[in-house]
Amino acid sequence: MALAREGGLIMIRRFFITGAGLRTDIRLPFLAFALLVFPFLASASDTQHCYLRDANSPAPTTAYLLCEQGLVYGTTDSGANWTAHDTGATVFLHAISFIDAMHGFTAGDAGTLLATEDGAKTWQPRTSGSKQNLLTLFSLGNLVWAGGFDGALLHSTDGGHTWAKQTSGTSMAIESIFFLDPDHGWAVGWSGTILRTADGGKTWTTIKTNAASWSLASVRFRDLQNGWAVGFSGQLLHSKDGGATWVVQKSPVQSWLTSVAVDRNNRMWIAADAQVLLSEDRGETWRSVQLDGNYFVSRVFSVGDSLWALGELGILRQTASGVQWKRDDSFNPAGAHIANSLEEPATGTASAAGAPTSTSKSK
Repeated sequence: MALAREGGLIMIRRFFITGAGLRTDIRLPFLAFALLVFPFLASASDTQHCYLRDANSPAPTTAYLLCEQGLVYGTTDSGANWTAHDTGATVFLHAISFIDAMHGFTAGDAGTLLATEDGAKTWQPRTSGSKQNLLTLFSLGNLVWAGGFDGALLHSTDGGHTWAKQTSGTSMAIESIFFLDPDHGWAVGWSGTILRTADGGKTWTTIKTNAASWSLASVRFRDLQNGWAVGFSGQLLHSKDGGATWVVQKSPVQSWLTSVAVDRNNRMWIAADAQVLLSEDRGETWRSVQLDGNYFVSRVFSVGDSLWALGELGILRQTASGVQWKRDDSFNPAGAHIANSLEEPATGTASAAGAPTSTSKSK
């Protein structure tokens, strides 16, 4: 574990040595360090603090944001109003995915799977059949996949009611799963792990490539041939043959790349921590787009006709220009005022502590 200072925040990094080298597992601001040092301040199922971990938008005006401590924030009006829901999780949560506006799942440590059938208002446990920490979820209609530590791969064909294990063929943690259709899918993870399937996951093939020199955090395909995998230390890989082979693309940054998305104008975006990467030529070349603050962006995802970016303590939206981003100052997750106070001088006003049941954007 090591500490570093970036942009006025004290950062904590936890390192793991893997077969492919050094792997950064956690990168949190000082707030999270305080939570580790003083565990009574926050724990799983903590409604007073929120480290935003994942996001999903199953409908044009609906989005859900996951706090790893157990809260889920939901909006049904494109972010004009937000409601905080407590999942009741007793472990840390890492992933969220919805099959429609009402039905969704969260996944977390110790094989935890929780499901909602009423738009995140209430949550019920599902039997995963695994004790591994689950890191990622992907939904395609009623088909759902989950992945995690020790190569864990789980699959549901009935909208998440029941789950069965799939054989991944790897002992490395799986961090991202993407399916283009019910048959063709890809998964990536630690130590440069790349898997692909052409039968819905009944069989997974491990792809060996020298291009994957570091751990991978996200994978996405535009069609059955063209895909991208991104990860630690600015690693940016491209495949033009369905994932059979991969080549390294030039990355303008050396930061941790964690998410790939495509906007309505076919521009491609990658979450890159303190910035985002942009390609305007269908992923052939990339440039960095700087943000106006320290947001530590981990996800870029579609909401209706626009893209949103998920930071540790808030969200950003694509501006009208399509190539710039602006923080949504009306959304303040639980505990955000504590972290902000570490960077900003007192102004005489402060947000109320705790998780709000709802917040409204001024019109």
